[in-house]
Amino acid sequence: MRGSKLKIRLLIGLAIVAFAYFKKCSSQEENPYTKRVQTINMSSDEEIAIGLQSAPQMAQQHGGLDPDSKAQALVDYVGKKLVDNSMARETPYKYEFHLLADRQTINAFALPGGQIFITRALFSKLQTEDQLAGVLGHEIGHVLGRHSAERIAESDFWRTVSTGASVGADMGGLIGGIGQTTLLKNGRGDELESDKLGVRFMMRAGYEPEEMIGVMKILKAAAGPNRVPEFQSSHPDPENRIEKIKEAIREYRGS
Repeated sequence: MRGSKLKIRLLIGLAIVAFAYFKKCSSQEENPYTKRVQTINMSSDEEIAIGLQSAPQMAQQHGGLDPDSKAQALVDYVGKKLVDNSMARETPYKYEFHLLADRQTINAFALPGGQIFITRALFSKLQTEDQLAGVLGHEIGHVLGRHSAERIAESDFWRTVSTGASVGADMGGLIGGIGQTTLLKNGRGDELESDKLGVRFMMRAGYEPEEMIGVMKILKAAAGPNRVPEFQSSHPDPENRIEKIKEAIREYRGS
């Protein structure tokens, strides 16, 4: 009797895992802008809706929007210039750029669908308009690369696999750990892809792409001597990013 119950659990677990793999395979598509095959289980309209819904909460977490209208106008101008002069304008996304009042957290990030944020702390450290273009171009790259949508689909896949493993053999924790490792690795790839796209966007808009190297140096200095080693971080080491940025500049200037 006990053996029969175990077999039933195993069969159910295997069925759940098989469903997860089938769903993942059927959700794969080529990104028309990056030409990379991704697992995506939502439409661009759903991405836009998620971004618009999440934007107020994200802004609130960083002290709201910065009241400096002149600085916000510059962020809008640079962001629009990058979009209008690149393939980003061909996407269905609604790009909006927000300067956050947060003067402590040096950061910039993008939500699905085109909501892009930069904190005052990072904005104030940028020395040129070109460096601002580097930051915003990188974040536009995250949107165009559909990185958030891809992470959501990957998380859904590993959550389903973990459920199946738990039902079948009580191995959910192990499988869940594998999933997190995979997401961590993919996150680094997202950053490098966005850096390369950012370089491309900057050059198309007439900005100096070398200024993105200056942004990396700012981020490295901000992290300080106790920076987390690259293999423990979701972001590549700034020095490695600099080398990849230099490679991208050479590639696009040679084409």
